[in-house]
Amino acid sequence: MEPFEFVNFTLSDPSLLLSGATNMNFSLCSTSSELACPSDCVMRSPVANRFLSREPVRFDETWKKRKYFNTKKVFASTHIVPGHLEDSSSIAKKSLLPRREPVERLGFVRTLLIDNYDSYTFNIYQALSTINGVPPVVIRNDEWTWEEAYRYLYEDAAFDNIVISPGPGSPMCPADIGICLRLLLECRDIPILGVCLGHQALGYVHGAHVVHAPEPVHGRLSGIEHDGNILFSDIPSGRNSDFKVVRYHSLIIDKESLPKELIPIAWTVYDDTGSFSEKKFSTPVNTSLSPSRNASVISVPETLENQSYWPSPHVDGKQDRHILMGIMHSTFPHYGLQFHPESIATTYGSQIFKNFKDVTVDYWSRYKSPSLRRRMINETANMQVPSACQLLKELSRTRNTGNGSSYNNNNSSNSLSTAKKNGVDVFNLVDLAYAKPDTKLLRLKWKKLERLVHKVGGARNIFMELYGKNRGNDAFWLDTSSSDKARGRFSFMGGKGGSLWKQLTFSLSDQSEITSKHGGHLLIEDAHGSTEKRFLEEGFLDFLRKELSSLSYEEKDFKGLPFDFCGGYVGCIGYDIKVECGMPINRHKSKAPDACFFLADNVIAIDHQLDDVYVLSLHELDTAETSFLNDTEEKLITMSVSPTRKWKDQTLPAIDSSQRKASFVPDKSREQYINDVERCMQYIKDGESYELCLTTQNRWRIENTDPLGLYLHLREKNPAPYAAFLNFSNANLSLCCSSPERFLLLDRNGMLEAKPIKGTIARGSTPEEDELLKFELKLSEKNQAENLMIVDLLRNDLGCVCEPGSVHVPNLMDVETYTTVHTMVSTVRGLKKTDISPVECVRAAFPGGSMTGAPKLRSVEILDSLENCSRGLYSGSIGYFSYNGTFDLNIVIRTVVIHEDEASIGAGGAIVALSNPEDEFEEMILKTRAPANAVIEFCSGSSERH
Repeated sequence: MEPFEFVNFTLSDPSLLLSGATNMNFSLCSTSSELACPSDCVMRSPVANRFLSREPVRFDETWKKRKYFNTKKVFASTHIVPGHLEDSSSIAKKSLLPRREPVERLGFVRTLLIDNYDSYTFNIYQALSTINGVPPVVIRNDEWTWEEAYRYLYEDAAFDNIVISPGPGSPMCPADIGICLRLLLECRDIPILGVCLGHQALGYVHGAHVVHAPEPVHGRLSGIEHDGNILFSDIPSGRNSDFKVVRYHSLIIDKESLPKELIPIAWTVYDDTGSFSEKKFSTPVNTSLSPSRNASVISVPETLENQSYWPSPHVDGKQDRHILMGIMHSTFPHYGLQFHPESIATTYGSQIFKNFKDVTVDYWSRYKSPSLRRRMINETANMQVPSACQLLKELSRTRNTGNGSSYNNNNSSNSLSTAKKNGVDVFNLVDLAYAKPDTKLLRLKWKKLERLVHKVGGARNIFMELYGKNRGNDAFWLDTSSSDKARGRFSFMGGKGGSLWKQLTFSLSDQSEITSKHGGHLLIEDAHGSTEKRFLEEGFLDFLRKELSSLSYEEKDFKGLPFDFCGGYVGCIGYDIKVECGMPINRHKSKAPDACFFLADNVIAIDHQLDDVYVLSLHELDTAETSFLNDTEEKLITMSVSPTRKWKDQTLPAIDSSQRKASFVPDKSREQYINDVERCMQYIKDGESYELCLTTQNRWRIENTDPLGLYLHLREKNPAPYAAFLNFSNANLSLCCSSPERFLLLDRNGMLEAKPIKGTIARGSTPEEDELLKFELKLSEKNQAENLMIVDLLRNDLGCVCEPGSVHVPNLMDVETYTTVHTMVSTVRGLKKTDISPVECVRAAFPGGSMTGAPKLRSVEILDSLENCSRGLYSGSIGYFSYNGTFDLNIVIRTVVIHEDEASIGAGGAIVALSNPEDEFEEMILKTRAPANAVIEFCSGSSERH
């Protein structure tokens, strides 16, 4: 480890830090170990280079003493604090006992959870909701002024403890940490638990140094030794124990700089990191958070002696190998943990949160003064904090979503009067912002044609018979083309025809046109060819939510159907719709539409498992039924008379010789892409992100190509469970998709499911090589880290909209095999809250975390600065929103997007601390290979014309 270099820190007015101001002057010394700034175009503030050395910023000692003992509001005084704080030695002695005396266990604990714009905060929310007996109130770190926080914490006594979340960046940057530093300084009489960034903030605010770790550690596991502190009650200690934790951090507290008032309570050894699958053990992984999964973590060959305090600096003849994993304040009830107890792969994570609840109960049970009884948590009259919850609802509808963007220095205002126009926020957890519109009742009629699929030659022939005669114009096919029926049982197809049919084409506006960052233009075409243009100030998802809420149904109409899609909206959502989901402003504008949907009233469903065909038709209650059911049945029965019939494509235009020689051209060269990977790794090293999903586009100008013929060729070459063909003629847009990844599903029982993919390797040329490669992927530490980070992110996204305690991971890091690749896939599920609409579930999780990285907001900002064009529809979603409130959406990968005679294929990969830049480039090329080869073969005329 290199010696630390010094950085000097000066404050022209020290009170600025505690007032939440962000204008600070930093003086950085020049050192030989300075790091190049990863990107000039995303600099947030004068402190953007705050990690130029290994030596941290230091507090001025005079200022520190003045703030501790001479502040205008002495919040530790006895007329506010419930009783005198015990002296340092007393608390230290009690805290260091291996087991504490039993305390009175009371009903529930009210937590204020501070979100540092992280993507794991709602994993903590889910855990605390079940453990505390009441959900926490969640606010972002720049949402309350100190005066508001003081009111709820002290005047209303609305909270019993505070939890400070993880987050990107550093406690040395005011934009990253917000109000948290002041809470840690002023709320010395309220129990506080800081996680990761919160842990570093606890150290930093008392004068400890925050420095680069010996290496970034993200999504990897370590064995932990602790001193028996109350926070670790009933948790084993030692690197050979089954107490293994997940770490997501690039920075640490320098243990040598720890002031006397901060006590180390847990640590690890810096090279004690490993993957999820290297060793099995008996204790379930984070049991209450993943009830169905047994754990497996790293092997730990060394044994450390249990110590009652800080361990010896000499282990195996090496010095300074210990890294702080936990601290406590000697007199305040404040604790910090560098690791993530909320991660799915951390063992005893729930026990830690239970212990913190007990710490809180024990702390408040000591104070018996009649004037302070309202603070005691056995007084239940004020437990639900109605005023605080009401304020949260109001803020969730009006907060300025840009405030958390530390890349935008101009968003420091907390003015609620102007915040509403700046966007919709995923913190609007209850879908109450709009009154329900007048609804119209839709009735469903359907027929089942048993054992028909094989008689007509399969789904391909059905689509060609019903929708292929015009090259699939204005048609859709959500196509489960995988031969593995367990991964996709049903396909759905349809086209223009019914009286309810319409097509929606939405394009986000240029930022100069609008005051709202997600406003845009919508074109609506109905079944008769009439068009209507609208400007949607609140964006497309808001429009779609209102449209779906205007439809009502009778469950008896679809009772007996084995699938959930019975008609409704089918189409695609582009990546740039992220600005409607709390993401920052788009740096680039897509040439293609940002969302296209059909309102499909006539649908064909195919059951690949039982070989059945279903014909469905929707109509309004007071309108006459169409002949679609009978006409379609007649066509399919006629087809079954000639089972050997195989559809041929219509005559295709000749491909000229120049087009035969052409191929896809990447937007970025190999050198440029590798350079971007290296910049991503620098951001990760500096704590700005845990994982960055970097992408690029590959393009080919093709004219007069038949998109349907191309899709038929692609589905033969690269079948996939979430494949799709979409053709929107009035937008000159077609999508030929062979995606293996589900983004999000909501079934009729209210269960949400995500199936993120992270980790990909090519198939082998022989069975033996293929099995070896599959095994290599399964044991890859890098790929396991990628997958684990996104699983935790998806648990967070579902945790925003799911019932407390319902989010779980039935399958973690399974390896699935496809025609050209092996992939690592996990499954995350949770039960949707009843007051959340389907579209709000999508808003909470979009874009899919496997295409952004974590934390999502900061990662998207960084990626927008590195990628030189819009991703367009790539990285978005294709699927349906059924009129009965269900939906199923994929992730748009392995997809050819054809717009105005240009074919584009997006591809990329997750960049983590363990990435190799050259390998990342090769992985990106691997992911383009199947769709690119299909296009080249089809357009060159070498493929068989179907």
